[in-house]
Parts: sequence; C-alpha cells; structure tokens
Amino acid sequence: MKIFAIGQNYAEHNKELNSPDPTEPVIFMKPDTAALKNNKPFYIPDFSSELHYETEIIVKISRLGKNIAPKFAHRYYEEIGLGVDFTARDVQRRLKAEGKPWEISKAFDNSAVIGNFIPKEELGDVQNIHFQLNINGNTVQKGHTSDMIFPVDEIIAWISRFFTLKIGDILFTVTPVGVSKVNIGDHLEGYIGEKKMFDFKVK
Repeated sequence: MKIFAIGQNYAEHNKELNSPDPTEPVIFMKPDTAALKNNKPFYIPDFSSELHYETEIIVKISRLGKNIAPKFAHRYYEEIGLGVDFTARDVQRRLKAEGKPWEISKAFDNSAVIGNFIPKEELGDVQNIHFQLNINGNTVQKGHTSDMIFPVDEIIAWISRFFTLKIGDILFTVTPVGVSKVNIGDHLEGYIGEKKMFDFKVK
C-alpha cells in the first residue's frame, strides 16, 4: 500500500500557513508504516513539541492505473473516507528553512490516521462533501470538498502520470483551514456529514 498526500489544496489553509496557492498538485508520500487504523490511540513522538492535526477526505484506490485521464479517474475508486495527516510542524518548519526534505515531519510511524470508508454512491458528488473534526467535543475544523483547488479526479490523474496506482493505495486530499496542536489526552472524532468516521485519543 502506498499513501499519497496532497499539500496546499485549500486556499484558506494556505493563508494560515503563509503558503502560496500552487499551480499544480503538490504531492508527498507516506510509507505503509505511517498508517494508523481501527481507532488505535496516537502517541505523540518524542521528537516534536508542536504536533498538528490535519483532517482530510481520503480515497481508496480500487483499480490498477497509470496515465489516467481526468474524465476516467472516477472509475478508480469506490470508497471515500476520512483521516488525519499528523504533522510535526516544528520539525517541518526547521527543515524547510534549511532547504532540506521534510519527510520525517510528515511520514513518521502512525502519522496517517485512516478512518472508516463509505461507498461513494452513498455520498453522491465527491466534490460536494462536508466533513469536520471535533476535539474534546468542540468542532475545530470544518471543510467542504467544493473548496479544493484541484478536484479529486484531477489529483488522481496527476499522480498517475508519475506513479502506478495499485488496489488499496490511499490518497489524502489535504486539509482545510483550522489546523492546530494536539495534546496528550485529546479525544478526536471525525465526521463526514453525520457519520462518525474515526474516534481515537492522543497519548
């Protein structure tokens, strides 16, 4: 399983991080060891003192594909889910300032929370999905896929130019505005509409 993630795909999130809107999808990857499933607790790593949550719509690839045309990309996934891209923001900031790759801030073990999935037929248009994150009972992030700079199908087509997509690969589509720090003891619950997609604690 490969985990693809997209950066800078919501304009308001770009503003909060002082990042420009991209002219093409920004792609990075996480290894399979980054996956955290089944609502297992997330343990804050000892190398970061500023660990941020980033709630994202995720897509599970269902067919082998390469050089996929955008108009056919919808054929390559059947399920939509919700996840969290955990980011060691202090580490990322330092590495970016030094002009170095910042994989360790994004791709460390258990940094990709993968929640439940829903058949896409139940959700309708993938670009018309509401989602949110609650921490300790308070809503801290709300997003809507219509606000994406690059729609899901365009992202899939773009990735497939460079990487062969395989069954079971996961795509994180980027987070909306509202990212912030998590703390030990926090309780995270993610929703697509009224459906709870994940429910776990930070330790």
